[in-house]
Amino acid sequence: MTILHDAHELSVTEATQRGVAGLVSEAEKGSDVVVTRRQRPVAVVVGISRLTEIEEAASDLHDLALVLVRASTDTGHRTPLDDVIAAFGHTRESLATLADDE
Repeated sequence: MTILHDAHELSVTEATQRGVAGLVSEAEKGSDVVVTRRQRPVAVVVGISRLTEIEEAASDLHDLALVLVRASTDTGHRTPLDDVIAAFGHTRESLATLADDE
């Protein structure tokens, strides 16, 4: 899987010559533009739909990482809610008497 689609590189000087409108036009058409300085990538111009795809992929990867960690570390042991409440010095009844803002 590649993150950038139809990407091409431009130096900062070339990007300046094309102007913002030119770079935005390319991004809107689906081209990803990698801007370089001294042959090193320093920025990327992508369309909003492509950015949305990248953000969704990042979110999915985050969720997958959480699932994998949970699956690899889960011992099957569960702590009852009443035990957790008691560890904080309360009961269900004492929590029910607390005001909402406490």
